[in-house]
Amino acid sequence: MTHSRLDRSQIRMKPLAERANKRCIEADCIMPNTRPTGLDDDTAAAVGATAERIRKARGTGDPVIMSFGAHTIKNCLSPVLIELMGGGWISHLATNGAGIIHDWEFAWQGQSSEDVRVNVERGEFGNWQETGYYINLALVVGAYLDQGYGEAVGKMIEDEGLEIPDAASLAAIVRERVDDEPEGAAAAADLLSAVRRFDLSPGLLEVPHPWKRFSVQAAASRLGIPFTGHPMIGHDIIYNHPMNHGGAVGRTALRDFLTFAASVSQIGAGVYLSVGSAVMSPMVFEKSMSMAQNLALQEGRHLDTHHIVVVDIAPSRWDWRQGEPPEDNPDYYLRYNKTFSRMGGTMQYLNADNRDFLLALCQALA
Repeated sequence: MTHSRLDRSQIRMKPLAERANKRCIEADCIMPNTRPTGLDDDTAAAVGATAERIRKARGTGDPVIMSFGAHTIKNCLSPVLIELMGGGWISHLATNGAGIIHDWEFAWQGQSSEDVRVNVERGEFGNWQETGYYINLALVVGAYLDQGYGEAVGKMIEDEGLEIPDAASLAAIVRERVDDEPEGAAAAADLLSAVRRFDLSPGLLEVPHPWKRFSVQAAASRLGIPFTGHPMIGHDIIYNHPMNHGGAVGRTALRDFLTFAASVSQIGAGVYLSVGSAVMSPMVFEKSMSMAQNLALQEGRHLDTHHIVVVDIAPSRWDWRQGEPPEDNPDYYLRYNKTFSRMGGTMQYLNADNRDFLLALCQALA
């Protein structure tokens, strides 16, 4: 049985410049020296202790991995994240698909964050030409080049463009690789399809990013730090655009998941920071930790000296350092805390706004 599918080519895409946005990166950006205002004494002390753990981890060469939700970017905290990377404190950054999008929109037009309620009513939410076109094209090109999701978008921002192969060369590569390297042939065929469907000219496609100094992805690309993207199909506005390609999303996202898992496998006495990510961070981490533990046990080791810090604005009455609460306790259903309490090592939950936490952490490490 074949079910009908919506034809995205019929969607009327509008120029991104016509969209009203809630955030302007130059006006709203939060600089690393901004004073945090919402931390109580206990939370401030916990941030200080986290900074000391990070210092120790980086001193011994253990990783400090930070996963964050899209609001960290939407709240204009990119200068703080860039400062943490530049100082050598963060060895890996990870976010969801929306975090990738907000970071790109800030780099491309200096603004982001639309009014969802109003724009759904108008049939406009997510239907923006440049966001869907360029991010999806970066993923199709990135899949062909064996790049990850965040890596592909970050490189486009940093290079301010994409190199488009000519159709004849791509067709030849498909034929040459199909027997011995079928996955490479498929990625080349996907890019060939995009080149033909959208009549892309070969050579450098210039994509200026006047505000790229605010891009966390571009900074990670420049500094050689993994910035991995962990999307879910249909969750992000780029899926509205006909340039979107499931194969490219799958290839780049899977590569990033394995890059993330590789970082987790090296965690040792390192630190994992989960900031404002209720779904992506715990779900991706638990599978990565399971694989990492499997490999460690085969070598006669066990991963149990790492420290996890979970930060969110939801209050919790449970001390998660004791493990998880019983099922009749409402905190048992705080999935992100419950998941991380099961991941070995030590774990602490901080009830804090991501702005206050990251500012206090950055200043404690400075």
